[in-house]
Amino acid sequence: MAEAFVGIGSNIQPQRFLSAGIGLLRERFGPLELSPVYRNSAVGFDGDDFFNLVAGFSSTREPLDLATELRMIEDRCQRDRSLPRYAPRTLDLDLLLYGGAVISVAGLELPRPELLQRSYILKPMADLRPDMLHPAGKLSFAELWQRFDAASHPLHEVAMGL
Repeated sequence: MAEAFVGIGSNIQPQRFLSAGIGLLRERFGPLELSPVYRNSAVGFDGDDFFNLVAGFSSTREPLDLATELRMIEDRCQRDRSLPRYAPRTLDLDLLLYGGAVISVAGLELPRPELLQRSYILKPMADLRPDMLHPAGKLSFAELWQRFDAASHPLHEVAMGL
């Protein structure tokens, strides 16, 4: 069994779709550990702010199967895949980490590179597992967050009651 971490985001009716997505994750994977929710401006396009968090859970599924299940949950939450990569989203679920796996296969790269590039992923991960080491860099997520230029993409913690 591996510990999986998933980045969760929405900027279309975020309370509705984050709640729905988290409910579906719980149905499929059981208990979740959730980070705080952060609000941040859209990256790569002009649009409404995103609300993001990270969920952790245990899984016996292989990483590619897990990524497929995450896409199915996005689809159930009305994710429009006809839009460009950088566009508004009802729900975005990204597999960030799967145990200590360092892989690149069939479009899945773990650990997900954006984990070290985006404050809205790194900060929630540091909240959940400050002492956990990044599988590739071998620094803790707390250390990685301390070194990160947080001013480049500010976050604002919000209470959403998820």
